[in-house]
Amino acid sequence: MLAQLARRLPFYYGWVVVAVVFVTMAVGVNARTAFSLLFPPILDEFGWERATTAGAFSFGFLISAFLSPLLGRLMDARGPRLITLIGIVTVAAGMLLATLAREPWHFYATLGVLVGAGSVCLGYSCQALFLPAWFERRRGLAMSIAFSGVGVGSIVMLPLMQRLIEGSGWRTACTALGLFALCALVPLALLLHRRPQDIGLLPDGDEVPAAGATAAAKRSNVIDEAWAATDWTLSRAMRTARFWWLALGYFCGLFIWYAVQVHQTKYLVEVGFDRTQAALALGVVSLAGVPGQIALGQLSDRIGREIVWTIGALGFALCYLALLGLEHHASLWLMWFMVVVQGALGYGITSVFGAVPAEIFEGKHYGSIFGTLMFAAISGGAVGPFVAGAVHDATGSYAIAWWICVGMTLLSIVAIWQASPGKVRAVAGRI
Repeated sequence: MLAQLARRLPFYYGWVVVAVVFVTMAVGVNARTAFSLLFPPILDEFGWERATTAGAFSFGFLISAFLSPLLGRLMDARGPRLITLIGIVTVAAGMLLATLAREPWHFYATLGVLVGAGSVCLGYSCQALFLPAWFERRRGLAMSIAFSGVGVGSIVMLPLMQRLIEGSGWRTACTALGLFALCALVPLALLLHRRPQDIGLLPDGDEVPAAGATAAAKRSNVIDEAWAATDWTLSRAMRTARFWWLALGYFCGLFIWYAVQVHQTKYLVEVGFDRTQAALALGVVSLAGVPGQIALGQLSDRIGREIVWTIGALGFALCYLALLGLEHHASLWLMWFMVVVQGALGYGITSVFGAVPAEIFEGKHYGSIFGTLMFAAISGGAVGPFVAGAVHDATGSYAIAWWICVGMTLLSIVAIWQASPGKVRAVAGRI
């Protein structure tokens, strides 16, 4: 029945997939992001060191990193539906079981391993494995709309989580989020397919053309014919410099993303803002990210992925410079500047996160390649929060950690330009 509906409305079914990914990421990614709100009350209740507590988040990221190559192979073999269902159940189990936690290792197992591993099945790693296949000309726009679900989810979910935490405690908040994930996401997962060809469609909702026209269309955006014609396996890709530049760029990208995301709420409270303002700031970052991601995603279809990555990384650099300023002068306008550049510019990285490697290593083994790249990316997301917490524990300040992150933003820019997806395939605006 779904296949028949898809054939009647070929253009719209791709956008149905985008809508499903939008909602899935709104819940799944923010289940992990909610750790930033759970972090202060857990510290208050148990009195552990910050690095030890933040380590639960980092440990979950490390587990996710090791799972990412397997996730890519599973996607190649079974498609997104099974992976998404596994992620939903795992996230829900992690949230529900976290309410029983009493020791650090309990949080490492629940909010760390279960929520971390589950959210990677629902988040950027999984969706970027199959969503690029549904779009070619509109790839940046489609992915930015789908990934903006994280921002919309933050606007709705994080303030509600904070209210539940303040009114009923962090355990009630975890229970509510776990049950909601099960009820809202399981039916949607059944609508997912790996490629439009699996149900008789083509990318971008195009009508099926003659065989010769299809071949011409496939060649139309290729710049490096020899590279694009290569059957890229994981082992072959790993013997190229481009693969390792991508790995470095993605490691740095998630390092800078999650270092601020995990520690931002606690840092703002320490420099003088109340907890409601700090929680609101975390939500507004994602609010600013919605139009920013969509605009930058569409822009990347016109001017190229490298330029948009640069804009996003520079947004994070400005965010960290603002955080350094807040330590000396906790002004409200500087906090909102930090929030806006982090969301509207920094989150624009996600709009090209899946497109960059897809345009370099497109092919039937892409899942394995991207999954391995995500090992590097998620490792960066794990290391960033831990390094920031450890620096604070050692120095009593986040200043050195913020400067490290500024350096990582610049390194990520260099790496993506060295990988140069635009030298393999041109975006629509460059054809």
